[in-house]
Amino acid sequence: MRQIMYLGMLSAGLMLAGCQSANQNAIQDAPVKQSVHADAERIKSHLRFLSDDLLEGRDTGSRGHEIASLYIASELEGYGLKPAGDDGSFLQRAPFRQATLDQASPSFVLETAKGTVELAYPKQYITSANPVSELASVKGQLVFAGYGIIAPELEHDDYADLDVKGKVVVVLSGKPASFPSEEGAHFGSTNEKKRHAAEHGAIGYVTITTPTAEKVRPYQNLLNYIHTPTVRWLDKSGQPANVYPSLKNSAYLSKEAAELLFANADMNLEQIYQLLEEDESPKGFSLPVSIDFSKRSAHKTISSPNVAAILEGSDPTLKNEYIVYSAHSDHIGIAKTVKKDKINNGAMDNATGTSVLLETARLFSQLPERPKRSILFVAVTAEEKGLLGSDYFAQNPTVAKDAMVANVNLDMPILTYEFNDVIAFGADHSDLKESVSLAAQKIGLTLSPDPWPEQALFTRSDHYSFVKQGVPSVFLVPGLQSADPAVDGSKKFGEFLATNYHKPGDDFNQPFNWKAATKFAEVNYHIGLTLANQAKRSSWNEGDFFGDTFSK
Repeated sequence: MRQIMYLGMLSAGLMLAGCQSANQNAIQDAPVKQSVHADAERIKSHLRFLSDDLLEGRDTGSRGHEIASLYIASELEGYGLKPAGDDGSFLQRAPFRQATLDQASPSFVLETAKGTVELAYPKQYITSANPVSELASVKGQLVFAGYGIIAPELEHDDYADLDVKGKVVVVLSGKPASFPSEEGAHFGSTNEKKRHAAEHGAIGYVTITTPTAEKVRPYQNLLNYIHTPTVRWLDKSGQPANVYPSLKNSAYLSKEAAELLFANADMNLEQIYQLLEEDESPKGFSLPVSIDFSKRSAHKTISSPNVAAILEGSDPTLKNEYIVYSAHSDHIGIAKTVKKDKINNGAMDNATGTSVLLETARLFSQLPERPKRSILFVAVTAEEKGLLGSDYFAQNPTVAKDAMVANVNLDMPILTYEFNDVIAFGADHSDLKESVSLAAQKIGLTLSPDPWPEQALFTRSDHYSFVKQGVPSVFLVPGLQSADPAVDGSKKFGEFLATNYHKPGDDFNQPFNWKAATKFAEVNYHIGLTLANQAKRSSWNEGDFFGDTFSK
């Protein structure tokens, strides 16, 4: 799971109300002639192999991830599923450009009325490799554009009456505190901000830290990632997707550096920060500063596979619609550390989700009568690089794009305690809420509300790639209600995040609870069966922001 920051989520005794609403979609499950039970030993064996040192952390483009993908494909083939990759195979190979920054190359010079000042990299600013140009250079006047957000639905436009054509925009990190969490995560995303800057004619893009950003993710912590390559998938013309080439260069400034930009401006940085404390959005204005900013990157073309397989439905018409299960099979590879154990095995993140996806596929393959709709299982790559594998699949699906009717995403289920509920991030946006709730009830579970709405997790894993293609989706995880009164589910969740998340300690030696693993596979099976057999395809709620924004 990509660098998720959980804030205030570990309060003791957290109680979550179950969602018991009845499904209004006329659920009609296919008759089942025998009980279906998940096999703990199978899940255990998948997890053991996928998190083994042999795979060296399954980094995107690595031999270890290739081995993992071949293993997943072989298992799905063994269940009798049909290949749904390229050219009749189980693999959809995605091409990527990997860009690595020359750490000695960044040069960032401010030109002010009092002379020139060269900022120190990475002490005062950080920048990432440019996936478009090996030599990236921009010169221009700076213009402050507030948060850099345009959100008509929230009556917010930071570019109103602001001319940034041919200039370098300076924007605040994040979003206004008053914005709704999930919608705000969309509007405040870097991709959306860069899109607006490019569409308004900007030639460069600079982000400055804020007090909120420093609390959540201090500038000093960002220095841990300066050696991380920039990766983008390549379109059919061989160009990086989801980038804005007209923005020649970009950087993130520390508070110390940002103060220099505003030293002789209409407002200084402290005045701007004061407005933020009052949840006011400062208006944009020109800054009496220009920059000369350049860097070099080395480019390399790599590829990495998604694995896709289909269990064909039984209904002559509905089999042409697909319920999609997704789970990312990649992790972050080998750590740059002096410690003896350098392998980030990614057992919980996300060998657990991938193993449960495989067991869910096996359960469906054992049915005496197949569900009406088809089930599409996709183990995606490059989630840790920015949801890239799922974005590639969602934009280049191996089935008709409008035939994908729902997505259930499995990412980092914490399987160290037996749970009594599940959480489906994003369920409130579509009728999936009723379907998931009904399916959970079949094995004695309840559907609990999102315990961390401020984290906007609905926008932060692979399901969001499907959301952006108009597919109703949920991100399913075990809930925090433990079956054992002596066990605090939220504490168990927090223990993993504090000790092993994105570290070599995330390996098979963790105290996995195999009852939790089988229960999670079984609830996923029932969710898929419910969605595949209900009379109407899943749909967004009327007037929902994400449905209205992305539905085609």
